[in-house]
Order: sequence, then C-alpha cells, then structure tokens
Amino acid sequence: MTSVIMMREILGAELRQRRLAQGRTLRDVSAAASVSLGYLSEVERGEKEASSELLMSICTALDLPLSQLLAALAVRVAELEPARISIAA
Repeated sequence: MTSVIMMREILGAELRQRRLAQGRTLRDVSAAASVSLGYLSEVERGEKEASSELLMSICTALDLPLSQLLAALAVRVAELEPARISIAA
C-alpha cells in the first residue's frame, strides 16, 4: 500500500524549519504575518491548509520568497514519491 503524501504536513514542517533557523518564535512570526498564533501553529503542525494569501503573508514575515518555499517543497515531495518504473510498450 502506498502512503499518501500530505502537502500540508510537508509545508508546515518546512515553514517551522525556516522559522526556527531564524531563531524566531511563533508569536513573532504570527504578529508579522497578521495571523493568529494558534492558526500559524496549526499550519506548522500540518493540521490546517494555508490559503495562498496566508502563505504569502507567512513567507513575507519570514523574508522567504514564495518560489524558494515551493522549490523546497518540490524537492521533498520528489524524495517521498515512490519510484515509478516506465515500461516501454
């Protein structure tokens, strides 16, 4: 059985890693992004889906280009995807 890749979990983990690498608290980033601390915490834990507007606010608060975040997510998803074998017909 193949496990399902949960984008919200991968996204949340990446955002948390970036925040912690900057030495910032949830409170600091939530205030800078104008999002509640509880909601940001749920996004980081992969419990809530972030809208595109919210994601942009969080990226801005982290001084993180959205393109860099999406590129990191693409790499992580590629690592988690099962290897696909293409058989020539």
